[in-house]
Amino acid sequence: MTTTIAAPAATVHRPAMVGPSLARLTGVELRKLTDTRAGRWLLAAIGLIAAAIVTVQVFVLDDAEQTFRAFFTPSLFPVGLLLPVLGILSITSEWSQRTALTTFALVPRRDRVVVAKLAALLLAALASVLVSLAVAAVGTLVAKATGGAGTWAFDWQLLPHAAVFQVANALMGAAFGLLLLNTPLAIVSYLLLPTVWSILAAMVTALRKPAEWLDTAVTMEPLLSAEVTAGQWGRLAVSLLVWLALPLAAGLVRVLRREVS
Repeated sequence: MTTTIAAPAATVHRPAMVGPSLARLTGVELRKLTDTRAGRWLLAAIGLIAAAIVTVQVFVLDDAEQTFRAFFTPSLFPVGLLLPVLGILSITSEWSQRTALTTFALVPRRDRVVVAKLAALLLAALASVLVSLAVAAVGTLVAKATGGAGTWAFDWQLLPHAAVFQVANALMGAAFGLLLLNTPLAIVSYLLLPTVWSILAAMVTALRKPAEWLDTAVTMEPLLSAEVTAGQWGRLAVSLLVWLALPLAAGLVRVLRREVS
């Protein structure tokens, strides 16, 4: 009687699957901002509106007022109004166009995808500040060429404040997008709720003091100047906690738990 001893099966060592890095995911999300027609037109509108405002100022401002700072600061307003819409679209388009099925299949860790989207929006917001600087420089050169003052007077402390202003606006839009996951609802809510709060604060005396801490139209206004006091930074932090941090946290929980279909 013979006994056959089977040789142990060879162990197959498969290489560990390494997911894409956060930098690569951020690059993908940056491309997504321009992949859709809405994203391309929105980015184009941001640049064109900033250029249009500077062009109007060249013809409207007095010669002595045509300075680099006078061109730069007003160009931040329309950009700050449209950047949140870009942030909303970057989040909600995944669900409205059902691309979340592919995105979360390729990258199952949804938190990494959300972080990459926020990082892409942060870079887009910083790039918008560079666009405002560029159009302000062109406006100053045109003003100087047409006989205006065209001075390059500028307080460089305003630059980081402008970056905070645009980054906060973009991330607030993303927070509303994460919380609601519906493009029309998120855009209307983002534009309507702060406006209603500002109107109520102007009409109701009891709300005026809380509005100094909760109304972003009030708390973010000092960012458009070179000097921001410690008290103003504190009020800004409180307002961003309400309008940015809380919706962002609740929206992240919703995205992590929501079933993709």
